[in-house]
This record gives sequence, structure tokens and C-alpha cells, in this order.
Amino acid sequence: MFVNKMPRYEILSADAMATLDRGWRRIVSEIGVEFASPRAVDLFRAAGMKVEESNVFFDPDFILEQVAKAPREFDVQARNPANTVHIGGDHMVFGAVYGSPFVREGEVRRDATLDDYHRFCKLSQVFPEMDSAGGVVCEPNDAPLDSRHLDMTYALQTLTDKIYMGNVVSGPNAADTIAMTSILFGGRENIERTPATISLINCNSPLRWDDRMLDAQFEYSAANQAVVLTPFLLMGAMSPVSIPATLAQQMAEALTGIALSQLIRPGCPVIFGSFLSNIDMQSGSPCFGTPESAIGLLCTGQIARHFGLPWRSGGGLTSSQVPDAQAGYEALMTMLPTFLAGANWVMHAAGWLEGGLVSGFEKFIVDIEILRMLQEEFTPLEIDEESLAFDAHVEVGHGGHFLGAAHTMERFRTCFYRPLLSSSDNYERWMRRGAKDTAARAGEIYQAKLAEYEQPPLDDAIREELEEYVTRRRAELGD
Repeated sequence: MFVNKMPRYEILSADAMATLDRGWRRIVSEIGVEFASPRAVDLFRAAGMKVEESNVFFDPDFILEQVAKAPREFDVQARNPANTVHIGGDHMVFGAVYGSPFVREGEVRRDATLDDYHRFCKLSQVFPEMDSAGGVVCEPNDAPLDSRHLDMTYALQTLTDKIYMGNVVSGPNAADTIAMTSILFGGRENIERTPATISLINCNSPLRWDDRMLDAQFEYSAANQAVVLTPFLLMGAMSPVSIPATLAQQMAEALTGIALSQLIRPGCPVIFGSFLSNIDMQSGSPCFGTPESAIGLLCTGQIARHFGLPWRSGGGLTSSQVPDAQAGYEALMTMLPTFLAGANWVMHAAGWLEGGLVSGFEKFIVDIEILRMLQEEFTPLEIDEESLAFDAHVEVGHGGHFLGAAHTMERFRTCFYRPLLSSSDNYERWMRRGAKDTAARAGEIYQAKLAEYEQPPLDDAIREELEEYVTRRRAELGD
């Protein structure tokens, strides 16, 4: 978990914030937001909102009253207490890529498997820059569809001792995640006291929350587990082509989702979600790492702080098909504003390729390098008498060099950032070492890290109870 104490980069003026405020208020009150869940509609109707079938027309002040009930900051516990994280404030928490049906390993792009899923979990465990493996790190297509959520949750619980995300495909899947998390943490009362999962609830933008996501939201919020209410906005497709219009829509969608969680259980933890980019207006393809997405990200941080909410955004996003230069610079175009804006929960921080269709092993390492460098860059500089090194100037004098100075010799191992992936070899040495490019070096690194992996210990009785639960539920689901 990284604590980013650098000043936030904010670009919205007071007048701009007031205009956006009028925008989202008009959307929720005049157009309304659809909730494809009778339970949700009934809650809003009982709270005095106007309802037409599944469309809810909101009093904006009511939404703000509900949002004010959400905690500004909260902890999410890990089974290893050293890996428990704090969400909100200056804290930044990083999780791996999420939701990809394919993987890329070297030159091969193929369907993801459960073995791939396990290996990504292990990589998240061995890299301290990663606070979480996430949830659906890739979609294990060789596991039965109805029960693969059990396999994924079990892997997250046993192959890592970090926080993890819950399954949101359906209400029953969410209930399984809560049951297994209760086993891991010694009872439901323990996870209701301190949340142990974060789960992604995506809006079906524009202005529609679908039934399956809402069913999962009901389960998690009722159990006091954190949910990330995230509009999925690709400008030109799921929102208008202008950034201000998209920001107003994002506010309308996220705030109404947060209001629902507070009706389900007042005070339950929520995260203001943002997934904002644009499409290529020539081809219609999604684009990532764009200037527009960076501007939207910077604005979203300011908006979330305005409402006093922790927020999610960012990641190593790219449209590139392979871990090449485009993958690197587009990932940085998203991760740099993520740090500048101080996002609290950062999904897709490692491994994202091809617009999220692919989880890449080599790209995972590229993103870890970017993450390591940015964490170093955003660590506040300490300036004191020791760092001024006046004695080194006295020792070296005029026209000398500092290579052998006492100050240098005492600090040369730790004075500068040491790359994990980058090469600074001269040409001849680079050739002697095989003339390997970034992708080739990344391939060697992830394989070496997997070879070093050690499974974190888990009490045998808890492991057995988890296995029994998975076996029983798999039979009940017919797999």
C-alpha cells in the first residue's frame, strides 16, 4: 500500500464544479436512472422517489443525504494482517488486471485457463507493489462456468494472503464469496466488523443498473463489504463525446448507485468508481491511454473529493495487442494521472493488454516497472543536512569526482532507483547478453518470480473447510 502525500493536481474551477453539479442533478431528476431490480425500485419508492416502472427519478438532495452516510475512509482486512489496506485519504491500493477472457504469453495469444489464473495470483503475491491479485484476473475458460467463481475465490484465498475482490456475476455467486470469506476470517461477524472484500459493480451505461450486478450489490452491501460503483463510460458510445457531459453522467450514475448501497445498509463502505475513456471515431474501437481519459481521471479525483468519497480509477491501460512501446506509453498515460490525482483503489495496475481482452504475463512485468518508478517518483523528497552532503564537497573539492567519495561509498547501493526490467547496458554488453528487448526480459523475470514463489501458510482446518464448501457448492450447482 502506497501513501501518496504529494499535492493533488486539480483542473476544475469552482464555476466548472458548479456547472457539473447542475448537470448531474438534471440527469437524475429529469431523465432518471433505470434500476433493473424490483428490490432496488421498491427501496427508492419507499424513500419517496418518483418511479415509472424501473426508472427512478431522484431528488438530488436525497442522493446527497444518502452519500453523506458513506464512510470517507475504511480498512479492508487481509488474512495476513501485514497486507491489510486502508482505502481513502492519501492511500493508494493496487490490484491486477480484471476480466480478460484471453492471455498472452510470449508470442501466443489464447483462451485463459485456471492454471493461468493461478500463476497471475502467484505473481501478485510475490510483488510487494501489488496489494491485491484483484478478482477475475483472467477468465478461466477450462473451468465449469457455473462454479468457476468458487475456483477463483479459493485460489485468491490460498495462493495469496492479500486482499481480494468478490465475484459479481450474480447474487448467488456473491453469496458464495461472502460465505467463503466468512470461513477464512472466522465468521461473518468478523467480516461485517471490518470488510474483507472489494467488489466491482459496473453500471450498464448510459443510466442503467442491471439486475445481476444489483443482486450482487445487495449481497455485499448487506454484509458490509466494500463495493465500487463504476460507470463504464467510453465517450462516443456509452456517453456523449464531450468530457463535461461524460463527467456529469458519471456523477449521476455513481451517486445513484452509492445511494442504493446506503439504503441497503446505512454506513456501508463504497468507492466512487470511474472507468472513463473514448472510442476511435473512425473505427468504433475502444481507446485507452488517451489524453481525454487522463483529463477525465484528473477531474474525477477532484469530484470524488468534493463528495468526500474514496475513489477508483487508473490502471496500466492500453489498446496495444503486445507488450511493445505503445503498451508502455499508453499505460504510463493512465498511471501518471492516477498518481497525480491520488486514486485510492487502482484496478488493472498490472497485466492489461488489448483493451482489456488480454491478460499479459510480460505486460504484467512492464506495469510493475512503471508502478515501481512512479511510487519512487511520488515519494516526497527529504531535504536535510545529511542529504545536502556538504562534507562530500569538502572532500572532493574543485574539478574532482564523487565516485569514490565517502558519501557515495556509504550510499551507492540504495541512492538511486534500481530498475527491475530496464536495461542500461552499453551496446556491446547488450549484444553479448542476447540482445533481448523489453518483452524478452520481462518473460525471463516473470518465470523467475514464479519459480521463487512460496505459498503463504494457511491453517489446515480452514483450508479443509473451504475445500468442503467448494465441493458441496459445486455439486449443488450441477458441475
